[in-house]
Amino acid sequence: MPEKEQLSPNFEQGLTELEAVVKELESGDLPLEKALELFEKGVALSAACRKQLVEAETRIEALVRKNDKLQAEPFPSENT
Repeated sequence: MPEKEQLSPNFEQGLTELEAVVKELESGDLPLEKALELFEKGVALSAACRKQLVEAETRIEALVRKNDKLQAEPFPSENT
């Protein structure tokens, strides 16, 4: 990634950029170096989005009330 390229400031923008990176990589019409750069950018965008999701989940868990006490409850997984 050139000179610590700035990642998207918000989740939606990051997700949009990540989708564009994936689409470009899937085209298969890239030289190896460009493909590697895009892959690195995609990994960084994915990590940034994941971090924002974890932070949002933490904030939501902190707001869940149970028996008049603030109590964190995990999100249900896709398997439940």
